[in-house]
Amino acid sequence: MNFFRGVMGGQAAGPQPSGADTIQKLCDRVASSTLLEDRRDAVRALKSLSKKYRMEVGTQAMDHLINILQTDRSDSEILGYALDTLYNIICNDEEEEQDESEDENSQKQADDLGAQFTDTFIQDPEHVTLLLTLLEEFDFHVRWPGVKLLTALLKNQGVQVQGIILVSPMGVSRLMDLLADSREVIRNDGLLLLQQLTKSNAAIQKIVAFESAFERLLDIITEEGSSDGGIVVEDCLLLLLNLLKNNSSNQNFFKEGSYIQRMKPWFEVGDDNSGWSAQKVTNLHLMLQLVRVMVSPVNSPGATASCQKSMYQCGLLQQLCTILMATGVPADILTETINTVSEVIRGSQVNQDYFASVNAPSNPPRPAIVVLLMSMVNERQPFVLRCAVLYCFQCFLYKNQKGQGEIVATLLPSTIDANSISAGQLLCGGLFSADSLSNWCAAVALAHALQDNLTQKEQLLRVQLATSLGKPPVSLLQQCTNILSQGSKVQTRVGLLMLLCTWINNCPIAVTHFLHNQENVPFLTAQISENLGEDERLVQGLCALLLGICIYYNDNSLENYTKEKLKQLIEKRIGKENFVEKLGFITKHELYSRAAQKPQPVFPSPEQMLFDHEFTKLVKELEGVITKAVHKSSEEEKKEEEVKKTLEQHDNIVTQYKELIREQDAQIQELKEQVESVSSQNEQLQTTITQQLSQIQQHKDQYNILKLKLGKENQSQSNNQGDGSQVNGLQTEELTQLREEVEELRKQQALLQTQLYDKDSLISTLKSEVAQTTEETTSGSDNTELLKDLEALKSQIQSQSTEISELKMERQELLRRVETESSDAGLSSDGSLDSAKMADLERRLAAQTSETEILKDEANSLSKGRAELEQQLASATSTVAILQTEKAKLQTELQESKKEQDDLLMLLADQDQKIHSLKQRLKDLGQTVEDEDDLDAKELTDEDDEEDEEDED
Repeated sequence: MNFFRGVMGGQAAGPQPSGADTIQKLCDRVASSTLLEDRRDAVRALKSLSKKYRMEVGTQAMDHLINILQTDRSDSEILGYALDTLYNIICNDEEEEQDESEDENSQKQADDLGAQFTDTFIQDPEHVTLLLTLLEEFDFHVRWPGVKLLTALLKNQGVQVQGIILVSPMGVSRLMDLLADSREVIRNDGLLLLQQLTKSNAAIQKIVAFESAFERLLDIITEEGSSDGGIVVEDCLLLLLNLLKNNSSNQNFFKEGSYIQRMKPWFEVGDDNSGWSAQKVTNLHLMLQLVRVMVSPVNSPGATASCQKSMYQCGLLQQLCTILMATGVPADILTETINTVSEVIRGSQVNQDYFASVNAPSNPPRPAIVVLLMSMVNERQPFVLRCAVLYCFQCFLYKNQKGQGEIVATLLPSTIDANSISAGQLLCGGLFSADSLSNWCAAVALAHALQDNLTQKEQLLRVQLATSLGKPPVSLLQQCTNILSQGSKVQTRVGLLMLLCTWINNCPIAVTHFLHNQENVPFLTAQISENLGEDERLVQGLCALLLGICIYYNDNSLENYTKEKLKQLIEKRIGKENFVEKLGFITKHELYSRAAQKPQPVFPSPEQMLFDHEFTKLVKELEGVITKAVHKSSEEEKKEEEVKKTLEQHDNIVTQYKELIREQDAQIQELKEQVESVSSQNEQLQTTITQQLSQIQQHKDQYNILKLKLGKENQSQSNNQGDGSQVNGLQTEELTQLREEVEELRKQQALLQTQLYDKDSLISTLKSEVAQTTEETTSGSDNTELLKDLEALKSQIQSQSTEISELKMERQELLRRVETESSDAGLSSDGSLDSAKMADLERRLAAQTSETEILKDEANSLSKGRAELEQQLASATSTVAILQTEKAKLQTELQESKKEQDDLLMLLADQDQKIHSLKQRLKDLGQTVEDEDDLDAKELTDEDDEEDEEDED
């Protein structure tokens, strides 16, 4: 009160000023005071009045407070007072704004007031940018009220404030720095701020995620004790849910960053799970929701499958199954864990196989599936838990034909074990129990065991049930129809009808079994034709759907119930239009659209549990085709059957061709393998031949060395023999030289053959290029180059021929010398030694002769190839010459035509110029001159007049 007296001028007596007057004086003082202390005191006073006089302070002081934020940046205390005052007038705090006596209208007015002040504040985006700048201040009295004020702005006008922050430079990055603040109050309020900031804004969610939000939040959760932590852990989890839900980019970033592995320690539970705190239950519930967000059925199949794989590999699925089988876990956590496990295994064969192998810790151990089904068919269990078990069973069987076969196998007579409870026995028990909810759940679960699996539909026809002592067993199909005809509860009948529709859909054998019972068709027609109440309309629609499936998938194996006879029966007993109307009752039901939205069965009460998600897809698929099938005539059906047969024949032909192509592919693969093996063998043989040739050459060299040594020894023994040895040594050296020359000749011949092959390929290329020379005028240079190559080849062939003739002459001379030396050696040497040497020499000469003959043959073939090449060259040269001549003629004609055209153009231009000048002169002289366009128009008019006159005649 003393303070107010000071503000009013120190008057101690008289009437007290109103709140509005006081606030006005305080605003004037803030605006006009030059001393910082005076402004600070005035802002402090406005803060104290801002809660009680929220409207007055907001309308009169907001501009002054914003001005304080802009001008008094150096004083943190006055900034803190200003931010607190703005927070008080903008925030809709229920504890402050609503007393016990106030009603909802007053609270709504307060909310509208906060939204109004928020709109005023953010009219200028610079105010939000200023607030973001103030958040960089480290001072607690500035940063904390700034965080709270921005949070209040986001709560009131989230979309607009998000847009301003998004375009502000480094706006989101500044807010992310709050998570690194060492003061827990600011860090925790920063979490609340980021929660509001990331709501329903994918762009901001991505920016926050790429600012290392996942790393920081997971670190905070670990520091706070994971599931045992407090409210801070809950805030972190809520922020993670905001970032990941319906944001595929962030989900992929979370998976690629290996953050899924860091979630596993959250779900470690001990043996004693009693006495969990409410905060721990809340934390675990949010953690399970976080896992479900990553594997939700609404995500893309590829991303979901990748996350499911990661969760299995890191052991997260195993940890969840441990919670599933643990004792003392709260019911809501158990329910959410079942739902989480369901979506982790949905559509993943590896995860489904693992779940099938999980056993409950009982004596004897029982499969987890059996334990869960026991809870589903137990009417004393909570409704949400039974729904969760049904969802888990559905996800286990989703796209899992192996699991479907295992479930159906437990119902077959050959696999029933009397000493243990199986999944099939529990489903049959629930199907025929007195509890309608158990009937519905068991029927839907059994329908999922048959979904898109023709083999199991046929196998289930073998199941026989013992009804009572002394009576023969009946089939499961018959027992379902018997219960249906007894008029049980609507929920039970709906479940059985959904099971029967799924069972006989796309299974002609099951349709035949169903129609074989003479009572089924009359029962269905009676149900459809009656005018029953609103509750029975769904049953009528399902009966119409069942009868329509019997028509559509009928193979006409029963004479009394062929397609045509069933349609005649509908037309007589029900009427086609009435039948289609009753069939439409299914999709028009209010609960149908709710069940079609998502796979998880979520119902507010057991009575509303009527439709299954997969069944809604089946109805959508069959409704149209059944309507067409009922309205079709027998002729149209015959045409359709013929078309189907034609398509089947076509498919058979295509299948045969596919098989033939597969066989040919296999043969080609085998041939490729054979070619590879032969090539490898050829390479090995080539290597072996090369090695052997080198060894032979070494042996020859050794032999020559031994010959030289032997000749020297013979020379030392006797003079006569020495002369012969000299002759033999000289002969050996010459023969060795001859062999080397022959080897060199062979190499040259091989090189020549290679060059000839290259030139042959060049000639073939020349032919193709010559064929194109009529269209391409640039082939002259290529022909010139080719002619040069051919000339070079000719010269090379001539040089090779000269070398061959020289070698032949040298060989003849060597042969004469050898014969002469051999005759001389025969006279002067010893008889026995000379005869052996002569035999060896004759053998070597014979080999040389054969090699020479081979060389001759090769030279002849080379000469023939050269002749052919010369002939091809001559033809190519003549062709090139002809083409060049034609090209020269065409070029000459082209030049002449261009010249003539240019002359004509010049003449036309001169003539036009003369005509124009003459027309101009005529106009200058006053004569009327008509343009060409006017003359053309006049001629057309004259022609039309002449035609009209002819028509009149």
